[in-house]
Amino acid sequence: MSHDIVRHGVAARYSEAAIFNGVVYLAGMVPERGDTDIRRQTQDVLDQVQQRLLEAGSDKSRILRTQIYLTDIREIGAMNEVWDAWVVPGTAPPRATVQAALADPAWKIEIVVTAAQKPSL
Repeated sequence: MSHDIVRHGVAARYSEAAIFNGVVYLAGMVPERGDTDIRRQTQDVLDQVQQRLLEAGSDKSRILRTQIYLTDIREIGAMNEVWDAWVVPGTAPPRATVQAALADPAWKIEIVVTAAQKPSL
């Protein structure tokens, strides 16, 4: 196992992902479009999470921890409908869900994920 930190999607202010010792740390993922409802924004963000995990050698069944930020905690039920359909049965990770102001007022959700990489063959 490498002790180097590998970064993906490096920008001036942050990286989309960092990998260290077989653990994938994703940046907060936000919707690509802010003009949709919480269900569509949640699905958009979860699709991005899945793509970033695949790029990092992981998948949604290997999530270790998730933090979900909602601009309106009253939308947790609708968000949970999408989340529950997305999570692999039997692998629901530890999760925190809180209400928070996000950087763009159009965003209703931001999700931060930490996951284990798949074992090397």
